[in-house]
Amino acid sequence: MLIVANWKAYIEDLEKAGKLVAASKKLARATDNRIVLAPPAPFLGAFALKNTSRIAYAAQDVSATTGGAETGETTAQTYAASGATYAIVGHSERRAAGDTNTIVAEKLAHALACDLTPILCIGEKERDHDGQYLAFVREEMTAAFAALTPKERACVVIAYEPLWAIGKTAESAIGPNDLTEMVLYIRKVLSELLPGKSASRALVLYGGSVEPGNIRDLARATGIDGFLIGHASVDERTFAALVKELS
Repeated sequence: MLIVANWKAYIEDLEKAGKLVAASKKLARATDNRIVLAPPAPFLGAFALKNTSRIAYAAQDVSATTGGAETGETTAQTYAASGATYAIVGHSERRAAGDTNTIVAEKLAHALACDLTPILCIGEKERDHDGQYLAFVREEMTAAFAALTPKERACVVIAYEPLWAIGKTAESAIGPNDLTEMVLYIRKVLSELLPGKSASRALVLYGGSVEPGNIRDLARATGIDGFLIGHASVDERTFAALVKELS
């Protein structure tokens, strides 16, 4: 399993960040799962630049630019130089802040050009009875992949992030059956976008609400390859419990 901890802007103290990193290193030594931390940008270099542990680091976002007179922007190359090996692209919160499919595609291309493994977030705002949400997810994927080469497409990790399931309890979030169907659909679309058998090897993560009580059921027999975890990842005990449930 690939477990990505997206700290968002919850951690604003370097000491607290250091404690979370230390706890994650212990978890990484006790599991075969791959742990990736996505701290706020100013903290990433402090921990990732001389990283020798089994954990990896991700940028929470990358700029749509490639440098120059762009005050406040942090480029994919800057993140790569700071020790990141992954980059989250197209997160729902960035899309809500104005990232269109076109901008997401640009960011995806920049991440790949700098040898960062992109974690492309996709997902519908709500479910409808007519299945329009499937067309919405397909459009997000096809728009993001349109300008990429077959080789580049095969490097992208997909994170399915249904907005309607975020922030919900386990009982109100997506169930194993619905998640299985969605993963199958995502792989169907990937089979149209990726060459040969690449679609079967592509990683698909789940980015909705998870708890220690439901993460194992969601991981078992649904076809997912890991999780993109938000708020729960900044609580040492909760995150440890989630990782241990998958070990």
